[in-house]
Amino acid sequence: MIPAVLRRPLAAAVICLAALPASAQEVGRVGVDWIGNDIIIEALPDPKVQGVTCHVSYFERSTLDRLVQGNWFEDPSNSSIACRQTGPITLGDIAKGPEGEEIFRESRSLLLKTLRVTRIYDEANNSLIYLTHAAELTEGSAKMSISTVPLWNAGVKP
Repeated sequence: MIPAVLRRPLAAAVICLAALPASAQEVGRVGVDWIGNDIIIEALPDPKVQGVTCHVSYFERSTLDRLVQGNWFEDPSNSSIACRQTGPITLGDIAKGPEGEEIFRESRSLLLKTLRVTRIYDEANNSLIYLTHAAELTEGSAKMSISTVPLWNAGVKP
């Protein structure tokens, strides 16, 4: 039996974990130079849209590059995204406002920078737009990439 004083914080923690963005699986790694810098490719299934998978690529600096450049704690903001239908599309309970809904977040520095993927529903064109960009605590980044998935014959979960 869990004491009453611990039930509320425990319930809050479970709710927070359930609301976390999707996790990605590394599917490719390409070396780009002799000092060990790589381009990473990850598969990211949309957690609320069955049948859509995004592939996100980004640059990962090697330890040697971090030592040489003197900037130990952060990777560049560059990223790219491609999203496709990978099965029958079924829309879950997705955000439909113009600000969209974050579906993925991954740290790109010790504290200040994250790589994010946001889904935006384009009702007028019956499409989903996926935007990848870096978000920084101190300043934004203009480096971004988008991909769209048409919703032809997409089902809606009850």
